[in-house]
Amino acid sequence: MKTTRAGDWMDVNPNLSEMDFTQFHLRVSTERYHAREYLMRERERLWMRVWQIAGRANEIPEAGDWMEYRLFDQSWILVRGRDAKIRGFVNSCRHRGNQLCRGRGNTARFTCRYHNWTYGLDGQLLAVAKPDFDAPLEEFVGAKQDLGLLDVPVECFGGFIFLNPDRNAAPLAEFLGGAADALAPYHLEDMVPVGLNVRERLECNWKVVMDAFGEGYHTQGVHPQLISVVNLGQERFHRYRDHGVSTAPFGAPALAAFDAERQVEAYMKLPTDSFPGFIDVLPRFAARVDRFRDPAGALNFPPGTNARFLLQQATRDTLTAKGLDVGGLTDCQMIDYQFWLFFPNIFIQVCAGETTIIMVEPDPEGDPNRCFWRVMFMQFLPPEQRAAQYTPLREIPEGEHFPYFLALEQDFEQMPVQQTGLRNSTLGHLVLTKQEPRVAHFHAALDRWIK
Repeated sequence: MKTTRAGDWMDVNPNLSEMDFTQFHLRVSTERYHAREYLMRERERLWMRVWQIAGRANEIPEAGDWMEYRLFDQSWILVRGRDAKIRGFVNSCRHRGNQLCRGRGNTARFTCRYHNWTYGLDGQLLAVAKPDFDAPLEEFVGAKQDLGLLDVPVECFGGFIFLNPDRNAAPLAEFLGGAADALAPYHLEDMVPVGLNVRERLECNWKVVMDAFGEGYHTQGVHPQLISVVNLGQERFHRYRDHGVSTAPFGAPALAAFDAERQVEAYMKLPTDSFPGFIDVLPRFAARVDRFRDPAGALNFPPGTNARFLLQQATRDTLTAKGLDVGGLTDCQMIDYQFWLFFPNIFIQVCAGETTIIMVEPDPEGDPNRCFWRVMFMQFLPPEQRAAQYTPLREIPEGEHFPYFLALEQDFEQMPVQQTGLRNSTLGHLVLTKQEPRVAHFHAALDRWIK
């Protein structure tokens, strides 16, 4: 009996050309990209109510490790307790509201520097300076157990720390829906950032970033060197509540019509700066290909065999040989990237063994024409290699720029150009095509939150 896997949708969902687009609104108002009033509605109706990624669990690995998460003018503390659980608290002393801490660090307890009120890692009030000056504290402000730090919902999935500012929020599992099951076989929780872990300011609205990474339609104009990488003519789309994901075969659109040698050559010439995980697979891929060469070196594939299938098997072999579990992934998931818009502000490009994550934050000062992004390239590595290859977060100072690999650099340059165009007051709306279902789905979800 064939095992059903979460990635089976990649083989059965309709191509974009076969989809029913009557469910989507293909016109999107431009005010949401540049109007400060709209950003303030987002602040109250979306950001203060939605589950959002506040960091990686491995950024606070030990008891007492903490880090601040900031959004607009709001601030929370994420801390790992002695029981290993990660908790979230409003970053304000319960006495007079003084901010407790900034940045990140490690502590045995949180002490407010204003009047020395002290809290445990679980948020409970431990001590108050001069508690019996006139009478017990309880006679004036209440019992100690009622004066702990204000907690907020915090849960973990895939190695990410999710926080919701709404203390009455539904559980994270309800928000994730089927997306959790779909992503679980990739083992995101066991991936670490390698080589790229950067946070930098962008001169565009945060939704411009989500739109840019929500479609491959712009490849022909912005990334011509990647045209041979993904077969957008066979792109498929799937929805999980507010989240959307698409995929397309990894390889040139005409690859199936190539002879065996040209098929192999097309994969061997892929730009490894954009796909560094591919480098480890090449030796096994070449070895599998060579099995089909005759004594003279000519390459011929028998029926049912092609370079795509051999690359899939070489990828599975490579990862399995490292002791990594890829048993929950289909053959397509070995090499075909899934492109997620993880609502509201996360882009995930993932295939077996690796992922690129882009997390976008609105401008903390409320400027709708600016935002921050954090970009991470993460790899699924054996446990003994993770610490040595871990790349810590690098904050890029205002006025400086981090040199990304070519495709990402092209996006970095393009997005502010679009923001400039979107600010033209006569342009009341933008138009989406049937090549952009993830973008249409994202804006439909946004409308439901902002209504």
